[in-house]
Amino acid sequence: MNAIAEHDGATTARKPVAPPHPTHKFKLLLKREYWEHRGGFLWAPVIAGGISLLLTLMGIIMALVAGYRAAAAGKLEFDGVSVNGFDLAMLTSKLSAEDLEKLSNGIDISLLFSGMWPYLVLAFVVFFYCLGALYDERKDRSVLFWKSLPLSDAETVLSKVASAVLVAPLIAGIVGLATMFGFLLMISVVVLMHGGNPFTLLWGPAHMFTLISSHFTWIPVYLLWALPTVGWLMLCSVWARSKPFLWAIMVPVFAGIFITWFDVMKLFDMSSEWFWSNVVGRLLLGTMPGAHMFYRAGAGEFDTDGGMQALLHEASLAGLVDTLKMPDLWIGAVVGAAMIFAAIRLRRWRDEG
Repeated sequence: MNAIAEHDGATTARKPVAPPHPTHKFKLLLKREYWEHRGGFLWAPVIAGGISLLLTLMGIIMALVAGYRAAAAGKLEFDGVSVNGFDLAMLTSKLSAEDLEKLSNGIDISLLFSGMWPYLVLAFVVFFYCLGALYDERKDRSVLFWKSLPLSDAETVLSKVASAVLVAPLIAGIVGLATMFGFLLMISVVVLMHGGNPFTLLWGPAHMFTLISSHFTWIPVYLLWALPTVGWLMLCSVWARSKPFLWAIMVPVFAGIFITWFDVMKLFDMSSEWFWSNVVGRLLLGTMPGAHMFYRAGAGEFDTDGGMQALLHEASLAGLVDTLKMPDLWIGAVVGAAMIFAAIRLRRWRDEG
């Protein structure tokens, strides 16, 4: 009986443990990338948003001081009439319908650009993160440790890609939205202190749903538009033996200079500007949020004369659908995916220091 019990215990002890699910491993890899680069992914956008709010507060104080001085000197005019006080309720009571529409557009512009600082930082964070993602692990030889684990090259590289085009933009979007509301609250306090109603002067005229959704609807576009740049930087990161930054910049730039110098694009009945915009620009500038709008403006597909209405349309769900219809968006995404696949293959043997 004891022998049987011992045999059953040994059998139970030797029972194989089920391997972790692939999605669980990928989640752990994403956590690893976040904790290793938390300074760029999280704190850089937070600091940028905080600086923008600090500068906004300083601007508000300077504007209020200048306004009080002008009102005290009788130099504050409204529709040609000198105003001795600084009462927003009285000033805005004389606004016409056209003035109210201009006020609404002005509020939208202010709110839209108030949360842009985290996105500017995001462009540099993603660029240099991708550039060093695979090079740094070869440089410090930590790649040998990671290859000893039950992790495939595809899982490792794709976790870095997902961190660049999903995790980092999502964090920047949340921080940008918080910065926008911080700006709105500061302006609301100023309006309330000077006899105005923030809900009728700020919150009501603003297109709040569009402005809030704009911080997240751009992420699918960013994911697809940034893939050529991310793929190229990852390829340089895994291929270059040293100085991947110079390789990533100089190869497309020198290719553009060569093609421009010898008019190579004339063989295809195209101009050199096409190469600079569609190849050099897509390889180097794709991590900049909103870069697709500059591309569309150059191609005449974006209404630059539409002003704020055109920007609001781009930030809406309808603008998202219009952007996703761009053939260049998907062509670049396919090219970027091909370069990411090449980076995965190269990582299998580029493990030297």
